[in-house]
Amino acid sequence: MSNVLRSLPAVHTVLNDPRLREIVPKHIADSTITKWVQEELSHLRQQILQPSFQEKASKEDFLKLIIEHMKEKIELKNDVSLKRVINATGIVLHTNFGRARLSTEAIEHIVQAAKNYTNLEYDIHSGKRGSRHDLLEKLICEVLGSEGAIVVNNNAAAVYFVLKAFAKQKEVIISRGELVEIGGSFRVSSIMEESGARLVEIGTTNKSHIVDYEKAITENTAILMKVHTSNFKIIGFTKSVPTEQLVRLAKSHDHILVYEDLGSGAFYPFRAAGIGEEPLVSEVLSSGVDLVTFSGDKLLGGPQAGIIAGKKKYIDRLKKHQLARVLRVDKLTLAGLEATIKAYQNKVKAKQLPVVRDILKTEEELLGLLKRMVEKLDSRNITYSIEKDFSMVGGGTMPGVQLPTYVLKLSHEKVSANEMAQRLRNQPLPIIVRIKDDHCLIDPRTVAEEEEEVIIRTLNKW
Repeated sequence: MSNVLRSLPAVHTVLNDPRLREIVPKHIADSTITKWVQEELSHLRQQILQPSFQEKASKEDFLKLIIEHMKEKIELKNDVSLKRVINATGIVLHTNFGRARLSTEAIEHIVQAAKNYTNLEYDIHSGKRGSRHDLLEKLICEVLGSEGAIVVNNNAAAVYFVLKAFAKQKEVIISRGELVEIGGSFRVSSIMEESGARLVEIGTTNKSHIVDYEKAITENTAILMKVHTSNFKIIGFTKSVPTEQLVRLAKSHDHILVYEDLGSGAFYPFRAAGIGEEPLVSEVLSSGVDLVTFSGDKLLGGPQAGIIAGKKKYIDRLKKHQLARVLRVDKLTLAGLEATIKAYQNKVKAKQLPVVRDILKTEEELLGLLKRMVEKLDSRNITYSIEKDFSMVGGGTMPGVQLPTYVLKLSHEKVSANEMAQRLRNQPLPIIVRIKDDHCLIDPRTVAEEEEEVIIRTLNKW
C-alpha cells in the first residue's frame, strides 16, 4: 500500500506537466487549478487506503488519470448550453443528442475550414467568383450516380424547396399512406401547404395502386411524389406503388416529375448485413426518378443537411432559384459533409464512419466491451449483471429494426432507477442511460472507448 502511495505525484509535478498546462485556459486562476489538483490527489489517497483497492499503478498512470479528471473539471468550469453527453442508451441516431457522430476526418476538415479562409465561393482556377453549390456536386454525383445535386440546411428544407420550385399552385399527387409526420410535429402535408403546392391524396392508408395515381392526374399535376416511410411501418394487408411504376406513368405525361423523399439517406447497404430494408439512394436514382431528397445526419452519418439529387436540368433550376440563398449551408457543414461522403468511395472507410460502425457492431464485440468494463467495476452499493437486449437505430430510421446487444443492468441498494439515472445525468459529463423494469441499462453500442472509464469511475464513487 505504501509503495502505491509513493507513486502518487507531487502537486508541483502535476502543475508543471505540459499536458495540463496545454488544457488550462487563461481565465482560470492558478490558485483554482492548484486546489483542484490537491483535491484529486486527496481523493486518490482515500481510494488507495480502501481495503478493496488492488490496482497497481505507476506515477505516470496517476498523472494521466489526474490530468483526465482535471480536463473534466475545466470543461465543467467552461460550462455552456450546448454540451457533450455520454449516450449510453444504445440509440445510434438519437435525435435529442444531435444524431450522427462525425468521423475524425470530418471533424478535422471542419476545423481547417473554421480556422482558415476557404474557396467557399471562389474559383481558384479562374480567379473569379464561384458558387458554394458546386463544391460537392461532382462528389455526390460520383458516389450516387446522379446527374446533379445541391445541398440545403436540412431535409425538411429540401422537401419544401422542391415543392416550392416545381409545384407552386400546382398539384402534387401522394398516397395517403405516405403522408408522414416527422419529428417535432412537422407534417409532409403542412410543408406542402406552406410551399403553395396543392395536395392530392390517393389510395387508402394501407393500400395504393398505380391506377389511383393515373386517375388523379390532370393538366395541373406537377409531381407524383413518393415518401419513404422511414419513421414508421405498416404491416399486414398493404400495398404501395414502386418508384419504377411511377416513372413509367410520368413518362406518358411530359409535364410531370417523379420525386421521392427518402428521409434517412442510406449510402451503405445495411440490407446486405441483414439490417432493415432501407433502400440505397443510388438504387432509387437508378430507377429513373427525377429528384430525391434525404438527410445528411441520419444513415449517411454526416452533419445536419438536406441533399437534393437527380436530373441536372432540375438541379440547375434549383441553383438559380431565390430560395437557394435562403436555404444554403455554411462552410463548416460543407466541410463535414464532404469528408463524410468521401468515405463512401472506399468500403473499408465507409464501415469506419461512426454511424455505420455502431449499427454494424456484433453481439460478440458488445459483450467484450461490457466484460472489459465490469472488470473495473468496484462499487459496494451497486448490483449489476450483463443481460441480452436490443439497441435501436433511432432518428426516425429503420422502424421495427432491433439490433441485438448486451447491456449492463444496474441497480442501487439505496436509490431507485430514476434517481440513479438523474445522478448520472447530473455528472460533470452527463451520462444518459435507459431505464427498464426499475433498472438502469448501459448499452455499449453508443459508448466511445474513452467514455467507458468515465462511466466506471462515476459508478465506483457510489
